[in-house]
This record gives sequence, structure tokens and C-alpha cells, in this order.
Amino acid sequence: MQIYDISVTIENGMPVWPGDPQVELERIAEIGKDSAANISKICMGLHTGTHVDAPVHFLPDGTGVDQLALKILTGRVYVLEMLKANLIDAAALEKAEIPPRTRRLIIKTRNSQLWSSSNKGFHENFVGITADGAQYLVDHGIKLIGMDYLSVAPFKQGQIPHEIFLKAGVVLVEGLDLSKVSQGRYSLYCLPLKILDADGAPARAILIGV
Repeated sequence: MQIYDISVTIENGMPVWPGDPQVELERIAEIGKDSAANISKICMGLHTGTHVDAPVHFLPDGTGVDQLALKILTGRVYVLEMLKANLIDAAALEKAEIPPRTRRLIIKTRNSQLWSSSNKGFHENFVGITADGAQYLVDHGIKLIGMDYLSVAPFKQGQIPHEIFLKAGVVLVEGLDLSKVSQGRYSLYCLPLKILDADGAPARAILIGV
């Protein structure tokens, strides 16, 4: 059984969405310095690194991340490679030949290379899904979509694709690192922190080869 950790490591200085809080990870007590244990604290936005969006992130009357269905966040998933795409629109998805009856889809793009240690800053030119691409996926029964950067939608084009997905009940997993994963079928396990009424939450996500 091959397990692939597709989560981004949380660390100080990692890329975050412009305007979001920077990660502040600090050791506040250390063994041998008047403490019997090491204790740390962290401050960061809920949409840092690998995370899940809740409907309330873009929908005023939407539900929080604590109410997302775990049966959607776990199960068979298809990883689709679109390494040459600059935008993922309906035409590109039509050509991609997504297998019939796919309900969970993770798209691997050139974004995954942006998580390397040499790419510390935020990159505005990441690959995302356009509005008509989002509608295409909804119309074809997708219930979970995963992307390998901090938004499923292109920079400054995020509102409409997010609304299309979230209104249709599609679960969005963002900030995945797919650099070591190839196209094919896997089992997905993605568990966001259970934070009451939150608009999103960090998650640990893994794929298991099937």
C-alpha cells in the first residue's frame, strides 16, 4: 500500500494569500527552561496551506466547515494531470476525458512546483478553474474538487467559480502538493479541523494507491 502525503507543511515564511495573516509558529516553553514539556503556539489564517473551504466562505447563508460531509472528503478520487494548462476552462476539461462517474476530482497542474523550497513568495500566475470550468464540473456531477495552490480559481477571478461550486454543494480542497503524485485513481482521506461555523479549516490530506 503506497501512501502519498499531499499536504503542505505549515511553517514560518510559507506563502499565504495576499492580505491573510502570516504564519507565526513559536515555541513558548522548552524542556529544561522551567518546563517539563515543549509547548508551542500558532497563529495563522484558516485558509493557510492545505485547507478546505466551507460554503460560508463565499455564501452569506452558507454552513461552516464543521458541517461538511466526511463521506465526501473520503473515498475514491481521480487525479487528473493538466500540466500544460494556464487556465482550466470547460473546453480544456472536455478534452481531458475525465472518467465517467467520477465524483471526486483532484487536478494536478504546474502549481505543485510552486511549493518547492525555492518558491517562498505568493505567485499570482497560478493555474485555476474559470467560471465555465466550474459549471462544467458541477454539471458532470463532481462533488469534491482539489487544486494544488491556494485557490481553485485564478487570481482576482475567485468569486464566481467559488460561488458556483459552493452553491452546488461541491467541497473545495485547496493548497495541495501533488508533485509526487501521478494521474490515476486513488483513495482520498482529507480531514479538516472541526471548527464551529468556520469559513475554512486546515486539513491533512493523503492519497492511497488503489
